[in-house]
Amino acid sequence: MSPDCSNLDQILVLIPVRNEEATITGVIRSLQLLGLHNIRVVDNGSTDRSAIRAFEAGAEVIFEPKPGYGQACWQGLQRLPASIEWILFCDGDGSDDLSQFPQFFVKCSYYDLILGDRRATPAGRAALTSVQRFGNALATFLIELGWGYRYHDLGPLRLIRRSALEQMQMRDRGMGWTVEMQVRSVELGLRICELPVHYQPRQGGKSKISGTVTGSLKAGIVILSTLGYWYGRHLLKRLHKHLLKTAPSLTR
Repeated sequence: MSPDCSNLDQILVLIPVRNEEATITGVIRSLQLLGLHNIRVVDNGSTDRSAIRAFEAGAEVIFEPKPGYGQACWQGLQRLPASIEWILFCDGDGSDDLSQFPQFFVKCSYYDLILGDRRATPAGRAALTSVQRFGNALATFLIELGWGYRYHDLGPLRLIRRSALEQMQMRDRGMGWTVEMQVRSVELGLRICELPVHYQPRQGGKSKISGTVTGSLKAGIVILSTLGYWYGRHLLKRLHKHLLKTAPSLTR
């Protein structure tokens, strides 16, 4: 059994934000009440007081002006303290039920990646938009079709072992970040767990993705292109293995 994350000082919470002034203080305070104090907020080009509010609430704030969810996550992972063993990703809009984090901590002795499954609770399903439901269903179906592993959600709430994340060498810098992480977890043979989590509509601000048709279409295209890229690599690896197996017989 792997070391657990009962020492909360070994967990870094990473929160990418853009214009979440109305909600970020409440998110940080909720995390602190759970005993999580290594909180890093990545301001991804906010035009409001998100960064100031986060700093005043006690979070470390770094800035990444280049837009993109994956870009913000990648920047937030730079220069991690040596003591950090786990990365906890969550959103800054107040939609995640942070009171459910303790169940993640109990499971981390046995898993490398723990995902929040919003579709597993009535409240979570009700809060998801039709665009989110369709995108989740399509992406998880394609992952199962291509890699043989059944996910149920692509939610932002996730706890991952630092060593596993470093092994992935994440390349996406946009909305494909989450789906790439889940595909790479399967390819690397990580121990994966999905836990039911409550979810609610964002508590302030405006969604950059599901709140607009253009944003939703862009996100869908990015997710599909990310899956296409990794599936192409997956097929090439399988072909390479097949050729290595057949090469001796071809030379006889």
